[in-house]
Amino acid sequence: MAKNLVIVESPSKSKTIEKYLGKDFKVVSSKGHIRDLATTGKLGLGVDIENGFKPNYVPIPGKSSVISSLKKDVKESEMVYLASDPDREGEAIAWHLKDALGIKDNQYKRVLFNEITHDKVLEAISNPTVIDDNLVKSQETRRILDRIIGFRLSKLLQAKIGAKSAGRVQSVALKLIVDREREIENFKPVEYWTITAHFDKFDANYFKVVDKKDETKIYDEKEADDVLNNITDKYLVENVETKKTRRSAKFPFTTSTLQQEASTKLGFPAKKTMSVAQKLYEGIDIGSETTGLITYMRTDSVRLSDDFTRPTMKYIEETYGKEYVGYVKQAKAKDNVQDAHEGIRPTSILREPTKIKQYLSNDEFKLYSLIYKRALASLMADALLDQTTIILNNNNYKFKTTGSIITFEGYLKVYGDYESSEDNILPKFVAGETKTTKDVEKAQHFTQPPARYTEAKLIKELEELGIGRPSTYATIIDTIKSRDYVVLEDKKFKPTEMGFETTDKLQEFFSDLINTDYTRDMETDLDKVADGKAIWNKVLEEFYKLFEPRVKAAFSDMEKKGPEQTGETCPECGSPLVIRKSKYGEFTACSNYPTCKYIKNDKEPEEIIEVCNCPNCDGKIIVRKSKRGKVFYGCNNYPKCKTAYWDKPIDKKCPECGSMLTEKNNTIKCSSCDYSE
Repeated sequence: MAKNLVIVESPSKSKTIEKYLGKDFKVVSSKGHIRDLATTGKLGLGVDIENGFKPNYVPIPGKSSVISSLKKDVKESEMVYLASDPDREGEAIAWHLKDALGIKDNQYKRVLFNEITHDKVLEAISNPTVIDDNLVKSQETRRILDRIIGFRLSKLLQAKIGAKSAGRVQSVALKLIVDREREIENFKPVEYWTITAHFDKFDANYFKVVDKKDETKIYDEKEADDVLNNITDKYLVENVETKKTRRSAKFPFTTSTLQQEASTKLGFPAKKTMSVAQKLYEGIDIGSETTGLITYMRTDSVRLSDDFTRPTMKYIEETYGKEYVGYVKQAKAKDNVQDAHEGIRPTSILREPTKIKQYLSNDEFKLYSLIYKRALASLMADALLDQTTIILNNNNYKFKTTGSIITFEGYLKVYGDYESSEDNILPKFVAGETKTTKDVEKAQHFTQPPARYTEAKLIKELEELGIGRPSTYATIIDTIKSRDYVVLEDKKFKPTEMGFETTDKLQEFFSDLINTDYTRDMETDLDKVADGKAIWNKVLEEFYKLFEPRVKAAFSDMEKKGPEQTGETCPECGSPLVIRKSKYGEFTACSNYPTCKYIKNDKEPEEIIEVCNCPNCDGKIIVRKSKRGKVFYGCNNYPKCKTAYWDKPIDKKCPECGSMLTEKNNTIKCSSCDYSE
């Protein structure tokens, strides 16, 4: 019987921590959240609105056995350490564990593992705290808000236009994409011309001088021809200016900047970035030990601890030289920043990526290298450059060429692979000398519309607007993709017809609620709750007074979209055939229903391929297709048995939780928990 019980979220993390703590501690996993809002009560919200928005929590499906097992462990222990993740959501999970497991105030301690390494785990256990009720209330308020908005708006849109869902942040993110697409559609290109003089070792571009300012655009061909007709092949070097400039390293990663950089530099979707980072945080077997390789990856902070900066400065001096040692950069304070943690960094600067590459998957190595080098570079000296600007004069027509030379690499010694930093070397120029051109060319151009959002640009926009939390961006983006509100074209988001229609209907009835300003202000209110400066249910009350009347009006006034016609006529009554929807998918039927009940059988019978036995009934798991043609694996006893998997199941149970194991890309993992082989 262990005197001390430690409850963490992840099974893989629990194994690592138990090794560190020894025989007096038992470490178990809650496998994430154990409870959520019920779907009963008024409007199915699981919230008693009339009684101060009191939430009604129930076990998450499949978690009753986990709760029972944890209760048994708690009963057999003298002290319980609640060690869910060190963020707002983790704080809420700790509270749910305490409440659901009946843990008394004098029987528990709250522990924050900001990194999963031997010394830091022991340090955290020795310095416990208590659950922060304000953080819990803030997260609870967020969950209730999302439930009310999500349930009410989703049901509205499903009933009126057949859209799948709406959400507090999800719908604002979609609106950004739709608004950008309309900007592109309404964009009127403007013609302009450039003139480039080609010399032996450099090119120079014409620019006009207007009111002592550079204006580089020529807006018609006649003006371009006037320039060409009035210049010769001789150019006077009028001015040579060389400036010494610095380029500083960026701060260590936050959640948001990590997602952005991994997207642009590694091609990782945000969801993949967070999944790989989670593994690096929880612990990797590197031969001599199992240890976390990075600090906690859900953070808004760029701060680095002295425990990291001191040895890293020493490492930089010993590895690259004293001149490469930089300084600790101070970030300007931003609104909505949670500074409880450090920036994302390696747990030890001595674990160089190449030294542990053999223990990492390809994706883990790429992401760890990016995180390691970014944190290391942030403490290195600035790069030094000589930037040269040459002005050439030809009959009072001015041309310009620029170049730069890196005179000292500084932090680019480490981070140069991730930044454009090539030398652009110019030949030697002397003011007053003459250069002779080989030829001069004019070129027609047109201004371009604003670019569609990439995943990285959308995340950056959401963060700059103060919408949502960076830890939720991956889920938000995944949702608008899975709901078929957007498609990806050349890795950029383009709204679908349903994406346009969903946004337009929400703006018609909820323009003052589904927008960037209101959503940002709500985040501020949630932060006030977290700081103890606002009362959680008062925030909900103010919101609900504004929101619910709009929903009722929309249910009454929003026009219902009729079924889509196929262009065919009913063979029985001659009415148009339409596409209808049921819980089993789309089908083609007569528009004159219920007078005519004709249904077109336009589906070819599918070959039944059995995969394995169903774990929940006496049926078989077979290969099936969704209504959009995506392959999944489901029980042949559907709808009586709703067992289904997106990844191929194998006839083997998870040793951690007993759920079905699945296989994808030669990787075997659990369909329920974080276990993988």
